[in-house]
Amino acid sequence: MTTQYQVHGDIAVITLNNPPVNGLGLATRQGIAEGMAQANADAVVKAIVITGAGKAFSGGADIKEFGSPKAVQEPNLLSVISVLENSAKPVVAAIHTVAMGGGLELALGCHYRIAAPGTSIALPEVKLGFIPGAGGTQRLPRVLGAEAALNIIVSGEPIKAEMLAMLPGQKLFDKMSASAESLAEEALAYARSVADVRPLPLIRNLPCKHPQGDAYFQFARNMVKGMSKNFPAPAKCVDIVEIATQKKFDDGMAAEREIFMNLMLTAESKALRHLFLAERAASKIPDVPADTAQRTINSIAVIGAGTMGGGIAMNFLNAGIPVKMLEMKQEALDRGVATIRKNYEAQVKKGKLKQDKYDQRMALLTTTLSYDDLTGTDMVIEAVFEEIGVKEAVFKELDRVMKPGAILASNTSTLDVDKIASFTKRPQDVVGLHFFSPANVMKLLEVVRGKATAIDVMATVMSVAKKIRKTAVVSGVCDGFIGNRMIEQYGRQGGFLLDEGCTPAQVDKAMEKFGMAMGPFRMGDLAGNDIGWAIRKRRYQEKPNMKYSKTADLLCEKGRFGQKVGKGWYDYVEGKRDAIPNAEVVTMIEEHRKALGITPRKISDEEIVQRLVFSLVNEAAHILEEGIANKASDIDIVYIFGYGFPAHRGGPMNYADQVGLFNVVQAMNRFALNPLDDATFWKPAPLLAKLAAEGKSFN
Repeated sequence: MTTQYQVHGDIAVITLNNPPVNGLGLATRQGIAEGMAQANADAVVKAIVITGAGKAFSGGADIKEFGSPKAVQEPNLLSVISVLENSAKPVVAAIHTVAMGGGLELALGCHYRIAAPGTSIALPEVKLGFIPGAGGTQRLPRVLGAEAALNIIVSGEPIKAEMLAMLPGQKLFDKMSASAESLAEEALAYARSVADVRPLPLIRNLPCKHPQGDAYFQFARNMVKGMSKNFPAPAKCVDIVEIATQKKFDDGMAAEREIFMNLMLTAESKALRHLFLAERAASKIPDVPADTAQRTINSIAVIGAGTMGGGIAMNFLNAGIPVKMLEMKQEALDRGVATIRKNYEAQVKKGKLKQDKYDQRMALLTTTLSYDDLTGTDMVIEAVFEEIGVKEAVFKELDRVMKPGAILASNTSTLDVDKIASFTKRPQDVVGLHFFSPANVMKLLEVVRGKATAIDVMATVMSVAKKIRKTAVVSGVCDGFIGNRMIEQYGRQGGFLLDEGCTPAQVDKAMEKFGMAMGPFRMGDLAGNDIGWAIRKRRYQEKPNMKYSKTADLLCEKGRFGQKVGKGWYDYVEGKRDAIPNAEVVTMIEEHRKALGITPRKISDEEIVQRLVFSLVNEAAHILEEGIANKASDIDIVYIFGYGFPAHRGGPMNYADQVGLFNVVQAMNRFALNPLDDATFWKPAPLLAKLAAEGKSFN
């Protein structure tokens, strides 16, 4: 049963009970409708209260039914809200903890609303590429005013009930309860107080105007346009709230439904819904049951106080977990702590962090120069130089000092986690935790599972990832794991494009127009071109037959390592991020091209995008086939949260699905005919070829 029906004297109470957030799935909607019919048929019942069990009133649509026929099967949410509005007896929504999306729309369909302090109110549909579709765009402006309602609808962000209750003239809440604990009793009392009031108040009958009218909505439209160029939904939010101020309620509802249905069909909305489900699916590991017992993590140690080590430490300090940071020299420790302080002080200065919170976080940080001081910590993460000999020395020391059962994690971005585990006598406790730079900002965490990594270690680190607000994706062991293994092919294609006639700026502009946060050459400058150079030198020895452009090597020989030295593919002015094209770099590329005997050709933006993105897709198909990634959607999450792939494309695998895998394979076959490219690489991965031949997709 996803709803419960009880009668308290003369008040019927319908309680949504569909954990974890009382999603409005078909069974729940049926339960509400049946409860309403029962209450209206009972002569003893004078009024009805609707509330939610557990930790939510309702979070809206049931994720388990997302996109399925059940989501719209009758009674759909519009029908349920109609039942509430047309009830002969007053209906009071007792709102607590969370009232979002369809849950808020359900409450707006009731005659009265009482809310507990601390309740989060939101209409987050815009984050999935559409607008509220059950009257939220027409009712919320009538109870909050058009401007406040539009801010909530267009941002999708939650706001506390007590903040909304302070708005002048608001009619969203008829009453605020004294506390969450007293909500149930106060709701019953309030329902009795309005039981005989007639006519029953309906939000649909309230007026809705904005004093500035057209001028305000044009201003709002301009603001939204500048902030959401790749997403159609935010601009439609403005349109539909404006309609609420101009048309009759039923006409506004018809317009809302039309816009809602049209947006649901857009590629952008499909991509965002894909990512919404993919992010939640990423935390589920097929052979690690949800109820797996976890190890206790009350404290951690970080080895290395550099940029990465400091960023990793901040994640745990932010979550209230004590951190012990180790370095070999006091000066390095002092620099690391100073950087952490500087980062926090910048947040305090901007008003993003309160002084007392800053003080609390810094109080959780201790430092040491001795491995012996790490004995009591529950987990250690090393963030030292990316060289296997250095890792070996560190893990042998950790094996010596860490207590039994402690988790030993490496922040390696490419090295063999199984080899690192072999440096210890406890390989079952070793796992890769690949943070992305800057570690205190980037949301992605690659969790690298070694062949010996224990199941409870996996369950624990996935839980820890949630505590430090990271989106964790599991990867198997291979060179570069998921993200960096793919990005190597992306970089190789960038090099070939330079050899064939492009400039770095042309390639970057094409990719940024496609939606990437930055193109491959700006990204290289940011990461450090010397890092890629070191990897290529290793590749030249390991894979002597693999084809590479040597242009990037020439750049590094000139000491142009990127932003950190003020010059790379571009020039940089200290304190600014602007990438300024450098004529000498262009000349270097042209001379190298001439030395190779290559006649430059004009290359379209379309070809640039396809070669770079499809190189990611083909390598990803190999990764899937080898079992390095559990599912295609995990790869999409890696690229959205770790590499700046555009969210409105849904990740490289989702984008390939949208293009059509048959078309992807046809393009790859064309690229294989280019004598300056790598024909061997462009042979479609067996999984990609199979799916394309069968007319199937990755996701």
